[in-house]
Amino acid sequence: MTRTPPAELIRCPWHGIDDPLYAAYHDTEWGVPHADDQRLFEKLILESFQAGLSWLTILKKRENFRAAFHQFDAEKIASFGPRDIERLMADTGIIRNRAKIQAAVSSAQAYLKLKQNGSLAAMLWDEIGGGPVINRFARHGDVPPVTEGSRRLSKALKSRGFKFVGPTTMYAFMQATGMVNDHLVTCHRHGPCAILQRAFKVPSV
Repeated sequence: MTRTPPAELIRCPWHGIDDPLYAAYHDTEWGVPHADDQRLFEKLILESFQAGLSWLTILKKRENFRAAFHQFDAEKIASFGPRDIERLMADTGIIRNRAKIQAAVSSAQAYLKLKQNGSLAAMLWDEIGGGPVINRFARHGDVPPVTEGSRRLSKALKSRGFKFVGPTTMYAFMQATGMVNDHLVTCHRHGPCAILQRAFKVPSV
């Protein structure tokens, strides 16, 4: 008996989504809410490196970033000096942008200061209104590049010393971490992510 192959999954029509690595990221990570400080810190740093580039570029280099930045150990990054900066500038496995590398050091220092009196997760979720926003966009062109929530989050992070956290970068961060659900309603991940978002327990400040 000939088996009928399963219907192809419908995904958000991102440029490059046919790449297996990108498709797996879309299907397992993007839009899933969580409250893990370490993961959120790593995502903040990676999003800051993504500014002006495609996320697929960062995704392909993510393991290299993890190795170069000591698995995003904030204490180690915060102590980076000139020799570390030059080491990273010579590392072809990451994005060699001096301003972004120095920004990562500043953001690590800001993160450690914030952690003295609370958690990054609680601060982030509080700034965006206390819970996920489940959008129902039908077309990719309807998804905004920036929102009032991302502007507010950007301002709050900048005031605490974080760098390369502009409103557009922060909206991409919010989408990736499930603070908003911007999977299109036709995408196979919209419903599952919405279920996770409705059940998500927002961390208290």
